[in-house]
Amino acid sequence: MSRIITISREFGSGGRELGKRLADALGFAYYDREIITFISEKSGLAESYVESVSERGIIASIPLTYGRTFAYDIAPMHPQITVFIEQEKLLHELAEKGDCVIVGRCADVVLADLKPLNLFVYADMDSRVERCMKREPEEHGMDARTMRSNIRRVDRRRASLRGLYTHVKWGDKSAYHLCINTSGRSIKSLIPAIVEYQRAFFNERS
Repeated sequence: MSRIITISREFGSGGRELGKRLADALGFAYYDREIITFISEKSGLAESYVESVSERGIIASIPLTYGRTFAYDIAPMHPQITVFIEQEKLLHELAEKGDCVIVGRCADVVLADLKPLNLFVYADMDSRVERCMKREPEEHGMDARTMRSNIRRVDRRRASLRGLYTHVKWGDKSAYHLCINTSGRSIKSLIPAIVEYQRAFFNERS
C-alpha cells in the first residue's frame, strides 16, 4: 500500500511549503496546484473555474450529499459537480501511483480507506499575517488589517468546503494524526521531526 500524507492547513500557516519540503525529504511525489491542471485537462473546464470551485465549494442550489462518493440528481450534470467527481477520481489515481504528499482537497477524507497520515498545519494570526505579507505578487499591496480579513475569509471557505465531505469540523484535532504549530518557526527546521514521525506511523500501520 502506498504511503500517503495529506496536509490540511490554515491559510498563511506555511502548509504548502511544509508539504513540498516534506515530499522532497522523503522522495515522495507532491501534489497541490497540479491537481487543478489535471482536472481542467480532463474535464475541459478552465483552470480558473476549477480552482474557484475547489476553493469555494458548491453553490447552495445544487442538491448534493457526500458519503463515500458524490450523489446527485442533475441533468445535465452541473460543471461544479463535475469538478468534484473528477477530483475524487484523480486523488485515488494519484494515491495508487505510489508514495505521495497531497495538500488540501479534503484528501484526508476522500482517501480515508487508504489509511493516510493526516497532518494539520496551523499558526497564530500574527505569524500568518507576516508570512502572507512577504508573498509576491499574490498578496501585494494588502495592509495587515486587510490581510487578517483575507485570512479569515479563506479559512471560512476551507471549513465550509470540508463540510461537504464530513461532519467533523475543519481543524478539529480528532481528525488528524499530527497537528503542527508553525508560529515563529522556520518550516525547514520542522521537517526532520515530521520525517521521523511519519516513519513510525507507517511502520506501525504495516
